[in-house]
Amino acid sequence: MRILIVEDDERLARGMEASMSAGGFAVDVVGTGEEALDVVAAESYNAVILDLGLPDIDGLEVLQTLRRAGDATPVLILTARDAVSDRIAGLDRGADDYLSKPFHPRELESRLRALIRRSQGTADPVLRVGDLSLDRSTRVVELRRCVLDLRRREMAVLETLMGRPGKVVTKQRLNSEVFNFADAVAPNALEVYVGRLRRKLMPDGPTIRTIRGLGYMLEA
Repeated sequence: MRILIVEDDERLARGMEASMSAGGFAVDVVGTGEEALDVVAAESYNAVILDLGLPDIDGLEVLQTLRRAGDATPVLILTARDAVSDRIAGLDRGADDYLSKPFHPRELESRLRALIRRSQGTADPVLRVGDLSLDRSTRVVELRRCVLDLRRREMAVLETLMGRPGKVVTKQRLNSEVFNFADAVAPNALEVYVGRLRRKLMPDGPTIRTIRGLGYMLEA
């Protein structure tokens, strides 16, 4: 799951980035409203964490601009403004959730996962394909009740494929959800992670099929 953090407090932003990366998210960070609008127009995200007190454009204006442009990416407002009127203004302008500073990193991650599940049309945190299950809350993957040891990016690839079982997931989409724009990615990095997953799913798990020229498909 790829997340954009829009936060001008560099120390806080980097702390969130480290925590969320450890939790399995691919994270990009920008510090201004203008950067946020430019990046969202060029990249696809599962959710945006948006601070209101930005140095150039107020966060509510950034949110309003996104919604007027038809961007439906889930947005969680993160701010020190905790007045009821501020929360109402954010929600009325299109925010999906609101979290006041200070906050606990685990609560932030939990709220994000819930937002993303709702945006994908499911409330169940567990993805299942055949005998394979992935709990998006605990980040535990089980195959026939045996826990699989997956690295973070292997988990990200699998989660994206399990979200669309039996359907082709393009390489472009996988790359956009697994890697952030600061990653130094080798040309064959995605193929390496898919190859590792295939070996870990054998012989009893779903099959990852290569659809030549398009991407990959997970089949039970």
